[in-house]
Amino acid sequence: MSKDIERRILCKEVRVDSDGGAPTIRGYAALFNQLSEDLGGFREQLATGAFADSLSNSDVRALVNHDPNLVLGRNKAGTLTMREDVTGLYVEIVPPDTQAARDLITSMQRGDVNQMSFAFTVAKEDQAWTRDGTGPWLRTIKRVSRLSDVSVVTYPAYPQTSAAARALEAITQAEQEAAAGLQEAQATLQRQAQARSRELDLLEARA
Repeated sequence: MSKDIERRILCKEVRVDSDGGAPTIRGYAALFNQLSEDLGGFREQLATGAFADSLSNSDVRALVNHDPNLVLGRNKAGTLTMREDVTGLYVEIVPPDTQAARDLITSMQRGDVNQMSFAFTVAKEDQAWTRDGTGPWLRTIKRVSRLSDVSVVTYPAYPQTSAAARALEAITQAEQEAAAGLQEAQATLQRQAQARSRELDLLEARA
């Protein structure tokens, strides 16, 4: 699995509907313009329309706790459908008639499990880092390059992934280098002003 795959929970409650037929899992796997928790020095949000490209070019699985051995559906098989709206990424999953899926549905109907997460990759140019003064950084994901899976999860988690950590490190380093460059430029100007002042003092003394 690529080290650049990230996982996030930015969702509403998901539910199971039966309507007298086969059970279907419905809900939002991701919400737009909602701030995450602190991910280790930064917070994060998804821009509206972030999944537009990945929905058309990704082979996405619906999993349990991101476990590839527990497949609930797949978009190419028609057992997972996804669409974007103004709220976020809405999903519908028709789970298989397996023991793992039946156990999950029972847990969801009891209210023990009711959240989703998504796994994705994002290119450097498709994310923006900003912050207000010296406050925490805000990472805005403008475009998801690849959507790997959507998962019904037991525990919500906001892990700081290596990909996001590297991006934040690069931004912080650039900021530090810019600050150091400014300080050096200011020091150079000060030295030049002092030297000029000494030259003027010498000229006045000789006059």
